[in-house]
Amino acid sequence: MNSILAVVTGTLMSAVWLMPAALAQTACVTQNMAVPAGANTSDHAAPFFIDTTGLDFSTKPPTRDPNNPNYPRATELSDGTLPPAGAEGNFIIGPTHAPAPETVAKDGVPKGTTISFTISSKESVIYNPGLIRDDVAGCGNSSIMIATTAPGDKSNMIVTTSHPGTWTRTIDVYVPPNYVRGTEAPFIVLGDGGSTAWKDMNTTLDNLIQQRRVPPMVSIQIGNGGQDAQGAQRGREYDTLSGTYAQFVEREVLPLVEQRARVKLTKDPEGRATMGLSSSGTSLRGGAWEYHSPWAGPAGPNLTVKAGVLTPSEAPGAPLIPSAPTKPIRYWFEMGDQDLFYPNPTIPDGMHDWTLSAELMAKVLAAKGYHYQFLFARNAKHVDRPTVAQTLPAALEWTWKDYPIP
Repeated sequence: MNSILAVVTGTLMSAVWLMPAALAQTACVTQNMAVPAGANTSDHAAPFFIDTTGLDFSTKPPTRDPNNPNYPRATELSDGTLPPAGAEGNFIIGPTHAPAPETVAKDGVPKGTTISFTISSKESVIYNPGLIRDDVAGCGNSSIMIATTAPGDKSNMIVTTSHPGTWTRTIDVYVPPNYVRGTEAPFIVLGDGGSTAWKDMNTTLDNLIQQRRVPPMVSIQIGNGGQDAQGAQRGREYDTLSGTYAQFVEREVLPLVEQRARVKLTKDPEGRATMGLSSSGTSLRGGAWEYHSPWAGPAGPNLTVKAGVLTPSEAPGAPLIPSAPTKPIRYWFEMGDQDLFYPNPTIPDGMHDWTLSAELMAKVLAAKGYHYQFLFARNAKHVDRPTVAQTLPAALEWTWKDYPIP
């Protein structure tokens, strides 16, 4: 098996802690769920074009048609079924999402152990101090819901309420049953640790390990740094394309995991995976648009790839995946037909339809010859809990395909 990156998301490029849709209030502007005012929906050649093809606006957020001509072709499966084990490419599932049997604890199945510990920014070098944004009390994301954007750049939000502060987070470590102390173990790192989306993770691993469908592995759930999106610690960690968060995990979190859980984590990239939801899946300015498509905005500081290395560039960035050599990575990802659609009313930038972005990601992965599986889920919202419970076991098995099981 090649070194792996599992992206298990309710969306690839969005924010998990956004407030539920509600009527706008004077002190609390919440998700927009529609085309922002003043958006370009007519001129495809102009900057910041928002493509509304195949959207049903009678639902909030709008529902996407999986047969949209702008999406790559996908195989539609019978309701309640998932792709065959090991299958690659694009698939449509749903609308029913029953939990997989592997998410339920079973008698006679050996159970792993779990330890938890808490760290703060005071113990960090990489993220010290933390970043805190002052929002209206009881109104998450209020600062960014009324923020302005830079002149000529509708995706460059100006947030003025952020300041240094202290974060604390919990690290949960699952150690597989019968782990032999001192032996190297493969492992998976989960972003947004503590989310209800991952509530079945440990039980699922117990069952899959017992069934020899995945190798015995350590699971590390890392809580985010708090709040969400621009100007907050969580956004600083997940919504910035750089090596900083990976360094935080490698240099600060993993040594503590080995010490506190008394495990030895493999250095072999073949035995390392990562999983996320929403922004912790993957993100970048413009809703991760630059992974698969040219930057839609004006020229400005950006990151591109030259000779396989991320390099600053002043011109609009070349798409990162098409412009880089194919890497030994496996991708699994899922997107709902009712995932977030321009939830922030202040960024009509043409790059925040997360479902369209995931479809374009599938297109470039296929063109570059990556091993990937992409599920378009009918009747599924952002970080859709039923869909996660339905797909998590199969996603793990697919991601660890061909990894040796002792």
